[in-house]
Order: sequence, then structure tokens, then C-alpha cells
Amino acid sequence: MPNRLANENSPYLLQHKDNPVDWYPWGEEAFERAKAEDKPIFLSIGYSSCHWCHVMAHESFEDPATAEIMNRYYVNIKVDREEHPDVDSIYMNAVQALTGRGGWPLSVWLLPDGRPFFGGTYFPSQPRYGMPSFRQVLLRIAELFREQRDRIEEDALHLTQAISGHILLDGERTQPLDLSLLDLAFQALAERYDARWGGFGEQPKFPPSMTLELLLRLYRRRGWQHALQMVTHTLDRMMWGGIYDQIGGGFHRYAVDRMWLIPHFEKMLYDNALLARIYLHAYQVTGQPRYRRVVEETLDYVRREMTAPEGGFYSAQDADSEGEEGRFFIWREEELRETLGTEVNAEVVLDYWGVKQGANFEGHHVLWVPEPPEQVAARHGMAVEALMAEVEQARARLFERREQRVKPGRDDKVLTAWNGLMINTLAQAGRVLKHPPYTAMAARAADFVLSHMRHEGRLLRSYRHGRARFEAYLEDYAFLAEGLIELYQSTFDLRWFREALELTEQMLALFWDERAGFFDTAIDHEPLITRPQEVTDNATPSGTSGAVAVLARMALYTGRAEWRDKVERVLGRLAGAVVQYPHALSYLAAQMDFALAAPHEIALIGEPQTEEVDALLEVICRPYRPNQVVALRRPGDGAAADLIPLLVGREMINGRATAYVCRQFACQLPATAPDELRAQLDAG
Repeated sequence: MPNRLANENSPYLLQHKDNPVDWYPWGEEAFERAKAEDKPIFLSIGYSSCHWCHVMAHESFEDPATAEIMNRYYVNIKVDREEHPDVDSIYMNAVQALTGRGGWPLSVWLLPDGRPFFGGTYFPSQPRYGMPSFRQVLLRIAELFREQRDRIEEDALHLTQAISGHILLDGERTQPLDLSLLDLAFQALAERYDARWGGFGEQPKFPPSMTLELLLRLYRRRGWQHALQMVTHTLDRMMWGGIYDQIGGGFHRYAVDRMWLIPHFEKMLYDNALLARIYLHAYQVTGQPRYRRVVEETLDYVRREMTAPEGGFYSAQDADSEGEEGRFFIWREEELRETLGTEVNAEVVLDYWGVKQGANFEGHHVLWVPEPPEQVAARHGMAVEALMAEVEQARARLFERREQRVKPGRDDKVLTAWNGLMINTLAQAGRVLKHPPYTAMAARAADFVLSHMRHEGRLLRSYRHGRARFEAYLEDYAFLAEGLIELYQSTFDLRWFREALELTEQMLALFWDERAGFFDTAIDHEPLITRPQEVTDNATPSGTSGAVAVLARMALYTGRAEWRDKVERVLGRLAGAVVQYPHALSYLAAQMDFALAAPHEIALIGEPQTEEVDALLEVICRPYRPNQVVALRRPGDGAAADLIPLLVGREMINGRATAYVCRQFACQLPATAPDELRAQLDAG
């Protein structure tokens, strides 16, 4: 008999609809019952592609005896963290405060009013790993709730107070912004860098896309070769590792080891958006074709596996298929040899992918590139180009063979924030690589979100099977607005700028607080035990970092000084944290770099897709120029100037396409020749 989750839209919640647990979705009904019956709440938070969520579900939530205990003593709530990032943030902070660690599945015990008093992550079905069983925990907490209620109330009070702090935009901890802050952040990152395998720290290793972006900015600003070397070394090790899908493109969530070899096999939309972007920027800086190849393979994977027919992008691809972790992605050596046949030099290819070193994952092979291609080619007495030609032929054969397997499950809900991240990357890739299909993908997704994921003028968070739900969060407004700004700069279609401007104004009205900065939930959001405000950049940028990025750019376009002031207030308040924890605030630090750069404001006057305008755009877009905004007005187009003050008063010179470059309230002479424009931009 299905439980209440059968009426939900989330693939994760629907995975639990046939559990014997009397699950409630997040909402008032569950809390009203808990208060009426004076029962504690068991809150379980996860997501559809989470491997250990599946394990705990199979061991405990599908077990009738465990479910009987849960139903007798608790009101049980199941939450998809991707639909309710506010709930996830609050209770993750609580568990981290209690235990010093977090993760999913997230298991939290609450008083009937929602205040947490105990929590953890995965609990095994039997005592092991030095942990009690889940049933033991359930029974012990139920006993404490009955017999030591005062103690639990006190614990809940202290824990709720501990997680209820917010930043304040005034006070002694606010400090002036200057470049020395970023220099100190660089030193802190360099100390944690893994010089052998790239990345930061030991294991597990998560792809540090935002940190690499900050380092690339510092290289551009300071010319520090060590910063660039940290970026390229890490990018090489990741693209050669098992964390990168060597056959189908795209990145898995993280590596369980220091070498990027064995991945946690799920693939997330946000990871692939952020990683494709840093590889694109590394290609701009270095001109290395291997980085362009990773961008193209990753975006091709997104087009093939993660794009809905209507144009939006799906959320995730599971780690498991046919009930086994990684089954879709791993190989037996005999299967590899059989598939490659005699038309491919199997010995060379298997050497390249590390197969000859022996099985590396439960008797199977995760394909990776343990040595640079130059070394493999030299060992076999062949040119690198010849080796890579063999690899590409082998890759095509293995891809065709793998397509015959049962594919991992897919979380096919469309999330506004994550779509914004991918729109941003695709728009940039389209203009940098001069590949219009990427721009078209970005435009289709933007049109889908704006057309299907709004209600009465307000953004919604999640869409699946024709149904959009949940009021959007700060990150939804910020990431989508960022994506639309990039899409405008790739198309100069005023629709995208107009929508970005409206989202910016809504974002401030709904989420900004003059004393505390940006909150993650809107001013009229459902009451929670605290109004969440996450400022650290974790797997994705924080909503605050994204909002600062939007305001910094829109202030340049519109000339609204009050928006620039808000940027400086938030950055000043968090500057100390950026220096102390740059790995946790890398995206925010990148916005600090933008603000301190005195960005170029570039107004183009001319007809798009003409040789003259294209030549100027080549100068503007082809190099890595992260600290600029670009606007375009067609001759005689008054609407663009009405919408974007940056374009006011600009005209073509002598009938030629013209660029106006301004910076810090001062403008250069109009430039009609690419060399003139390049000199002006390079001078800064």
C-alpha cells in the first residue's frame, strides 16, 4: 500500500512511496500531527542519486520491523534536499554542530515544533563500523523523549541558538577591500594544494571548480605562474582520472581517493556546469586543445543525457544501475578486448587507460589515464597524435557497446538554480568557441524556465512532468539571472537582459535585508526555526555569492550606485572569512576580484553578425577577460539605450562599428579597429 509520498513529484520521494514507513512530505500536516500526539519527528533528507541513501532505504526503510518502530514512536518526514535546500541547510548545520561532520542521508530528530535535538547521517541496520544500529538509536531516543524530556528540550534550545546566527553588515568585523586580501587567500590555498595529484587536501577529493576559477583570476591579475600551474595540473589530473567519464564524457560527483581514480559514480548537473566552465576558461588562457575537448565532451553528454525534450536540464544521473554501484561505467578486461577487436591497437589503448596495471574496482576496471599521453606514446614508439587517434576510435567502439547496457536511473526534475548554472556555461561556450548550438541550448533552457517555472510573476524551484512547485530560493533567482546576463552577452537579445533586470529587482525585494544581507528564503517564506543564510560556497556557489555576482554586473549596466554599495557591504563583511577560508568562499572571492578590478564597461554600436562587429567581439570574447560587461545597440535602436544606460549617447563613428570602453567613471576614445580595442582592454 503506497504511503503519502505517492502524491509527490520528486523522484527521490517516489522511490520511498512503497516503504512500510508512514512517511509525510515536508509540510504542516506532519507538524500538526506531531504536536497533537506529542511525538518526536524523525526527519530523513537525501536525494535520488545518493548511493548511501539507497543503502539506508534498503536496509531500514524497506524493513517492516524497523518501520513498525518508526511508525509507533515518531512522525516521519522525508525531504528531497534539492527541492528544499532551506530545510537541508538548517538541519545539516545542526548535525554538523552536533557531530562535526555531515552528509547524506541526513537523519535528524526534532521536537514537534521543528527544533532539532539529535542527528547523524547513515545508520546501519546492524551494529557495525563502531556505530549502533538504526533500530537501537530509534528506541533509545524514544525512551529519552519519554523519560528525559527536560534534557532534550534544553539540548534543542542550545542547538537552535547555535545555528541561528546571521551576518551583520555593520560593525568592527567589516573591513576595507584591497588586493592584499586576495594575495592572502592565495597563500592559504597554496598551503593546502596537493602537488602530486592536484586538487586540495587528501581524500575524498571533490572537484574544486570554483577554487580553480579564483586561481585563474589571480594568475591573470598577478601573473603568478604557480597559480596557473595549480589550475592546469589539477585539470589534467581530473580529466585523466576515473572521476571523468573517459567513454561518455562528463564528470562524476567526486573521487574516493587522492588520485581522482575511483569515483562516486553519480553525475550532477551543477558539477558539469561548473567544471565545463573552468575548462573553457583554461582553454582561453592556455589555448590547449585538450581543455576544449573536455568542454565539448561534457556539454555533449549534457545534451545527450541531461536535456529534456522541452529544453530544460535534468538534475542528476544515478550512481547505481541494476542495483549495483557503478555497474554501467566499469569494464572487464576481456569485454574491452572483445569490443575493441582487431581494428584498434588494443595493447596501446589498454595501456593508455591503465588496464594493464590490473583491476582497480572490485575486480573490474574504472578507465583512467595514469600517465600523460606523451609517456604512453613514447613507450610504444608512436606519435601522440597517432595514439590519440587510436584512443578516439576505441572510445567510439566502447561507447556503442556501453549504450546497450541498462543505464543508471535519472532524476528528471528540472531545478531553476542548476539550470541557471548550465545556461551560464553554455552561453559562454557558445561565444568563446563560436559554436551557435551551445547558445541555442542555453536559450531553449532559459525560455523553458521562464515560461514554465513561474507563477504570478514569481519563480518556482522545481519542475517535473508538467508540474512546477515550491517558491524559489535566493540561489534560483541569482543563478538564473547570472545565466541570463551571459546569454544576453552572447546574443544581445534584449529579452534576456530585461528578464535578468526583473529578476535582480525581485531578488532584492524578496531576499535582501539591510542589516543582515541576503537570506536564502524569501521574506514571505514559510516560517522555519531560523531563516537560513548560507554564505559558504560548497558544491555550488552560495546564493549570497551568486547574488553579489549579479548585482556587481547589473550595477555596471544600469549605473545604480546603490547596487554597487550592497556588493561592497557584503564583501567587506565577509572579507576576513575569505582570507581565512578561501576554499569555502571561492566564488565570493572571485566577485571580490571583479569588484577590485574596476571592470571594463564595453558598449558596442553596430549590426550583430557583421564582419566589423564580429572582429570587435573576437577581441572582447576570445581571451580570458572575466572582469568586463558588454552591451550592444544596433544603429537607431532606442529601446536598448532606454533599458541599458551604458549604451546612452553612443553612436557609430564614420559609419563603422564602434566600441566604447569605460572604467571607473572614465572612458577611452571610441575604437573602430580591433587593434585599437585590444590595446585599450590589455592596458587594464
